[in-house]
Amino acid sequence: MSSVKKVVLAYSGGLDTSIIARWLQENYQCEVVTFTADIGQGEEVEPARAKAAAMGIREIYIDDLREEFVRDFVFPMFRANTIYEGEYLLGTSIARPLIAKRLIEIANETGADAISHGATGKGNDQVRFELGAYALKPGVKVIAPWREWNLNSREALMAYAKQHHIPVDFKKAGKKSPYSMDANLLHISYEGGPLEDPWFEAEEDMWRWSVAPEAAPDQPTYVDISYEKGDPVALNGERMSPATILATLNRLGGDNGIGRLDLVENRYVGMKSRGCYETPGGTILLRAHRAIESLTLDREVAHLKDGLMPKYAELIYNGYWWSPERSMLQRMIDESQEYVNGVVRMKLYKGNAIVAGRQSDDSLFDARIATFDDDDGAYNQQDAEGFIKLNALRLRIAAVKGR
Repeated sequence: MSSVKKVVLAYSGGLDTSIIARWLQENYQCEVVTFTADIGQGEEVEPARAKAAAMGIREIYIDDLREEFVRDFVFPMFRANTIYEGEYLLGTSIARPLIAKRLIEIANETGADAISHGATGKGNDQVRFELGAYALKPGVKVIAPWREWNLNSREALMAYAKQHHIPVDFKKAGKKSPYSMDANLLHISYEGGPLEDPWFEAEEDMWRWSVAPEAAPDQPTYVDISYEKGDPVALNGERMSPATILATLNRLGGDNGIGRLDLVENRYVGMKSRGCYETPGGTILLRAHRAIESLTLDREVAHLKDGLMPKYAELIYNGYWWSPERSMLQRMIDESQEYVNGVVRMKLYKGNAIVAGRQSDDSLFDARIATFDDDDGAYNQQDAEGFIKLNALRLRIAAVKGR
């Protein structure tokens, strides 16, 4: 332990990471640097500065990463229409590589030889943080207190905080929330407590960002989303920054009961986990992006992307954002987005994100050919006979053999 001189801690300012800061000082006899990221979690991050200073922390980083998060992580992921196990929009997963990147940058800036995080030994986040850290700084030491200490209950944590005079609101900390929650600009997640029973229906007052679909307005909300090279750039004709677009769609989607998900997923460490998620803006963007691609992508390119997407999603979920295979897939995906330009009109109504229209100057849709009316010779229907017979040839040969 004495070999560690300085450690950068991913610090939220809450009970767990405040205890970790003191625990690192006590057990490793090292200098601690705190890093708090604002990625749109909806809570004040500045109070973390005062808490860290009260524990004698001299180097305190509080960074607004909202634009970088959406621009460089969320949007590239959405170019692939990424979902894990058919449903999950990867809201927690996609934030971890950014936090790992910044941890390593701060370690390099401050001369730290270690990083630390508050992820437990049961979850995916420990894997995501550490795979990212090792990919970006191979020799870094990673300290994961939950895998080392014996503070395995809320009561033990609070007792440690009192003993070591850690600045914690004990009245607030003592009210244990039934849920473990994680939030950023893309989503908010809920795990633990009563949700550990897969038969238990999530209580209505659990949800923070959205109204129940049945309580949503009786009139739909329409929003036009403009795309350039696969990324949304404007809403209703008004250009906005990436973070502003996502935040606006979160509000519109939440107001219309869009984006709730109840999922039993397979964690990378081997167990199944039940979680509930709210991803209103992301749900809208997934539908809208597929709609603009339906106009502008070649059939085989679109199908190839769909075939690659589950692997791409698995890489992100399992923590391999900084891997060479994810980078290779990203280059292929980005190449496919050259002509994914245009506008999609979305109708938001009682939990549904409905595509109401789409248009693009780069559209491959040809109404002259597709029409059910007289196409004036644009398509020769007799050509289909030979096409069908050639494709049936192997089937006919096998049938003759009785197969």
